[in-house]
Amino acid sequence: MRAWMALTPLLLAGCTGSYAPEPLTQRQAADLDKALAGKVAGEPQTCINREPQTNLTVISNNVLLYRVSRNLVYKNELIGTCSGLTSGSTIIVQSYGSQMCRGDMATAANLQTGITTGGCAIGAFIPYRTPKP
Repeated sequence: MRAWMALTPLLLAGCTGSYAPEPLTQRQAADLDKALAGKVAGEPQTCINREPQTNLTVISNNVLLYRVSRNLVYKNELIGTCSGLTSGSTIIVQSYGSQMCRGDMATAANLQTGITTGGCAIGAFIPYRTPKP
């Protein structure tokens, strides 16, 4: 019993590491710039509605774009890295209700093999809108 109590601080210290996302490659940065060209960032939002159906674009293993319309795109920087997204894995989000929210857990999986390739959490949604003329 005492051994467990002595190890507890070490176990907790191992859980407090910081996360630093991988920087985007030149191609990923160019794809992101192209997708957000002419749009202006708004205040981050905690949740977005799943309806209307959004179009997902994978920029990197930790940056996703949700295109709602020509004029509205949400950028999401995942918390953690869902390895495998850039090589064709599918992201499976475990959320409840009609909204997807920051902190919802996600898994990257290869649907052909059934192998899980990574795990992460959804980050804040940053809206990018085309300014009105």
